[in-house]
Amino acid sequence: MMNARDEILGRVRAALADVVQPDPVADVPVEWEFGRATAMPDVLGRFVEMCEDYQARVVRAADGDVAAQVAALLAEAGVSSVVLPSGLDAGWRQAVADAGITVHDDDPQLSRAELDAIDAVVTAAAVGIAETGTIVLDHAADQGRRALTLVPDTHLVVVRADQVVSDVPEAVARLVSAVADGAPLTWISGPSATSDIELSRVEGVHGPRNLLVILAEQPPE
Repeated sequence: MMNARDEILGRVRAALADVVQPDPVADVPVEWEFGRATAMPDVLGRFVEMCEDYQARVVRAADGDVAAQVAALLAEAGVSSVVLPSGLDAGWRQAVADAGITVHDDDPQLSRAELDAIDAVVTAAAVGIAETGTIVLDHAADQGRRALTLVPDTHLVVVRADQVVSDVPEAVARLVSAVADGAPLTWISGPSATSDIELSRVEGVHGPRNLLVILAEQPPE
């Protein structure tokens, strides 16, 4: 008597009887290349849409207006203190200080208790992913160490338009050098949130409860 295992294997052998090329890659050619952009009508628009779908606050701004927008968004969020990584644009730092917001440096490194007492952090980014609304940090000097982006209650991140890619494979291709250098990667898809068995959403469990995004774009010529 044939058992279930023999029956399944028999069906598999029958389905493969006419396959003459044993290599599945050669047998079914796929016109796709890892890291190549996926076509979409509006990459930046899609990125904004997906970020907002995750309940992030997104502002599109010209490069020259980023400093003012950083200060304005922080003030709008009621932020009174912020930590800024050392590699951030000096103009952003000045704009924040001019807005009356207390600026903290992370050198020497702030303790967890000190970070917990600070309202917000401002960083740049490594990559933005349009298809998923995800922002990736590789924690270069303009992004700071990972703890800075996990402890304060608000994270304001500036993503340049030329950093926004279509999908995850294209983003991974952009991050090859960071991975090779052993840099940590933080993937952010909206404010930190979770839900219980009744689907009650709770924000700020694993990181910032507020995500503010500035998409910095070159003005049209």
